[in-house]
Amino acid sequence: MSFELSIFNEGQREEAEERGQDARDTLEAEYLGWLVEEKWPQIQVQFGKLWEYYANPIVDLHKSVGHTVEAKGCEGGKCYIQAQEYGLPARITGVARCAEAGVFGGRPVGDIRRKEVVIENDIAWRVNAAVDFLFGKPISIVSRAPGGETKTEIEGILNKVFAANGGVGFFQDMAVLGAVYGFVDCMVRPGREIYEHISNPTSDLSYEVVLQLARAIGLELIEAPRALPILDENDYRRMIYYVQHFQQGKNKIAGNGGILWRLFGRGGDKRQVVNVTEITSAWAWQRYEDKELVAEGGNPWGFLPVVHIQNVAQPFYYEGQSDVEPLVPIQDELNTRLSDRANRITMQSFKMYLGKGIEQFAEKPVSPGVMWCTDNADASIEEFGGDQENPSEGLHILEMREAMDKISGVTPLVAGVIRSKLGNLTSAVALRLTMMGTLSKTERKRFTYGEGIKRIARMVLEILDKANIYKTSERDRDVEIIFPDPLPENEMEKLNEAKAKKELGVPVERVLKELGYETVV
Repeated sequence: MSFELSIFNEGQREEAEERGQDARDTLEAEYLGWLVEEKWPQIQVQFGKLWEYYANPIVDLHKSVGHTVEAKGCEGGKCYIQAQEYGLPARITGVARCAEAGVFGGRPVGDIRRKEVVIENDIAWRVNAAVDFLFGKPISIVSRAPGGETKTEIEGILNKVFAANGGVGFFQDMAVLGAVYGFVDCMVRPGREIYEHISNPTSDLSYEVVLQLARAIGLELIEAPRALPILDENDYRRMIYYVQHFQQGKNKIAGNGGILWRLFGRGGDKRQVVNVTEITSAWAWQRYEDKELVAEGGNPWGFLPVVHIQNVAQPFYYEGQSDVEPLVPIQDELNTRLSDRANRITMQSFKMYLGKGIEQFAEKPVSPGVMWCTDNADASIEEFGGDQENPSEGLHILEMREAMDKISGVTPLVAGVIRSKLGNLTSAVALRLTMMGTLSKTERKRFTYGEGIKRIARMVLEILDKANIYKTSERDRDVEIIFPDPLPENEMEKLNEAKAKKELGVPVERVLKELGYETVV
């Protein structure tokens, strides 16, 4: 069955007629089929690789991993392989990689034996450190509504919505997805209670009831591999339709013996899986399972309930800049050199012997009390091996780490690694200068993520307004996001700064919010 999209095109024509425009942004089934069948597999490979490099998962070799590399893995003495081995050369892994085989796939190469493989995931701790700087502490949402009571109530509603969806964990998940993929989308999904209140509105709701209903609004983070946005042809910043395509596991056993195994080669998972396609617009939505329409309905809000957030702004692209992608080549080089060093140490850490002219020399152990005898006057035993210093190798590895510091903007100091060459950082100014790269990048992210959180807050308040749960005006929905200082703070300096701001006329509520106090006087 093909996609039946009349509900979207009819709604689009009605909206265009209201604006006095021609209906140009109709959704075609052929184009949607291309997105799902051709575009989606491509972004699975593109974004899947970024996530694998960040998480660096381990796969046991007794399980099937695509084009089998089990024999090569066993030669190396380890019963597992890691995702970042994808970037290592065949002379180390003994496996030739290709994009079509996936991160864990590969083809064994001739008689090349697997060497010592060393993976040091420098990507993950840098991403996590950047997330800690951005959302390591709770943020404050300050309403800019003119009325004091309304302002307090709006802040309480928004805090309740975000707390119901994970609180600080929600923001940290948002930052991780954005850092890995370059962007993250958030879909605002009102619960059943909200829709029921539209059809049966109740006047004069108490504030406690409003808070309870607000908890029913879900904030769903959409990861990049399942997002297929349809943008305006003339404005890449305007989203017309939002399409999601993903595979959902059912609580059933598949009769065909494992769809996931055939698709990804990651073990014999026999769980039944369906291909889900969700289409959302400002006026309607649909859900397909294996291209069969299972549900559809109208959108009563009048806007597309999706907020798009770029990790770091990138002009003329829907996707933002990923923190992982530019680090992949340097990570591969670092892992290659670490593996080469481990192989060299393995070869040179033990004394080896070359026997000449001694019969059955290979069958006799080299150990105390063992003697050899021969009638060959030219016989000899030569010793070789032993670890040797290689300054150029260590320098190259150090330079690779410094390159990752520059590209990511996150230095080991951010993760608490103090080196002797750091110097004296007793003053806050010196510490900020040392972390200038991290702080500058954090400020850029504060803008993009802060604007995204503001749009989410506006959508939540507008939904509650249109559902006749809590009435607000456009001006009431304006909020401000206050990020705490990520660096260690001197409490006395903060209090003195807050006192000076109050004397300058800064509202007391704002000062208390910056100090982290929720009570407003």
